[in-house]
Amino acid sequence: MAEEVELKLALAEKEQRRFLRHPLLKQAVRSKTETLDNIYYDTPDLALRRHGIALRLRRQGRHWLQTVKLAGTAAAGLASRPEWEVPYAGQFDFSAITEKKVRIWLQRPRLLTRLAPIFETRFQRKTWRFTAAPGAVLLTFDRGWITAGEQRTAISEVELELVNAPLNALFDLARQLAESLVLTPAVRSKAERGYQLHSSSPWQPVKATKISISPDLSPLAAFKNITLACLEHLQQNYHGALHTEDPEYIHQMRVAMRRLRAALRIFSPLLPTGFSSVLKDASTPIMVQLGQVRDLDVLYAEITAPAVAAITKQPHNKNQSLLVSLLSAINQQRQRARQQAMALLDSPTYGHALLTALQALHQQETSASTNTPKLSRFAAKRLRSTSKNVSRRIRSLDYENSTSLHELRIAIKRLRYALDFFSSLTTLKNLQPILPQLIPLQETLGQLNDLSHAGKWLMAYAGEDTSLREAVTLIGNWHGKRHAQLLASLPLALRHLEKTIGNI
Repeated sequence: MAEEVELKLALAEKEQRRFLRHPLLKQAVRSKTETLDNIYYDTPDLALRRHGIALRLRRQGRHWLQTVKLAGTAAAGLASRPEWEVPYAGQFDFSAITEKKVRIWLQRPRLLTRLAPIFETRFQRKTWRFTAAPGAVLLTFDRGWITAGEQRTAISEVELELVNAPLNALFDLARQLAESLVLTPAVRSKAERGYQLHSSSPWQPVKATKISISPDLSPLAAFKNITLACLEHLQQNYHGALHTEDPEYIHQMRVAMRRLRAALRIFSPLLPTGFSSVLKDASTPIMVQLGQVRDLDVLYAEITAPAVAAITKQPHNKNQSLLVSLLSAINQQRQRARQQAMALLDSPTYGHALLTALQALHQQETSASTNTPKLSRFAAKRLRSTSKNVSRRIRSLDYENSTSLHELRIAIKRLRYALDFFSSLTTLKNLQPILPQLIPLQETLGQLNDLSHAGKWLMAYAGEDTSLREAVTLIGNWHGKRHAQLLASLPLALRHLEKTIGNI
């Protein structure tokens, strides 16, 4: 059995020629080019995929090679997984698989008779070998197609694989390339993309999934797992943000970055000096751009557009043209902000920032020392600290002050993320009932915050134009009832929450 350690990167198709002319490639000790034909097999109901198994036949000259891969571990483009390769002599042979349960499952006669081609890949692979004592790094560039029936999608990927070399060698090489090329961590393998094509599944925004951490991990190892999951969440929405108009992709990318910042804050007492600043410096430009787009999406779609639609339907409305003009101005600003964000996502800056963060995370020592607290003890302490901050904010809350409401919203959001991160720890299961209270409160406070900021933004658009300021007033009045209802729902909900978190 071989254990692959590889970093997969998506290379923008527009960058292929520039990549092949990159001066770094001249430093390779040798290179080769080959064309690879691959056929991926599964059952009609995709049983192998459900079990995290990939079965592939690859043509090598006149012969075929059978490969079985397991899911292994993968996060934000970096993967480590077991695989077994044997010559293919006309029928599948799983006898070389050392994982007994996998071998027995694959050798079942009923499954063998149902295996059939699902999709194929055909691409040209150029490989460069770079010396990295005591071993090497293999750099490959794949360019071609994935086909499933009548459908196909392009392959444009760079992959770096370790051959008895230190992990830093892989990242150092990747970051040099990403300084001038649009290279981003690829979170979907060729196999995953092939299955998606086979199933004709459209791209969908991806929400954060539950993070499972073992209580046996050190707190720093748990931090690494959590942060990698945040970067994975970010990249799962990258393609959709770049290639569709659906604002939910941008929203989910922004959520991923906020969760990453929350993880940095929660684990800050244990992180070495300067470590947080590396991740913050890498993520700040991304957060700023995504935040501007998201704020304008909300201002346009959730606040201004519904108000304008409702007001303009009223009989004898004299402000229709002004309201439509204001809505159009906001949309234009929204589109400009989106273009700026897309320019960042489609630039070397974005991919290089992610690789910098990934390298910092993988360089970080995660083993426990004699002074390191147990994960469950550390989690409980941080949750108590975060919940006490929420309680303080509740007791000092000024319902008429938007800043006070905003600070409470931030405190509640941090507590929610902390509970999300530590939810798999069995010693903290008694805290799970808090989440159903936090989620609606966070949403209510978020809506109040959006309405508060909307007034300032809209007045800025209106400037000194009396007619436009009148239109803004109409929009504010239309939302007034909802604002009052949201505010009125807070006191009782906050009293219940304060009572609940008092037991942490």
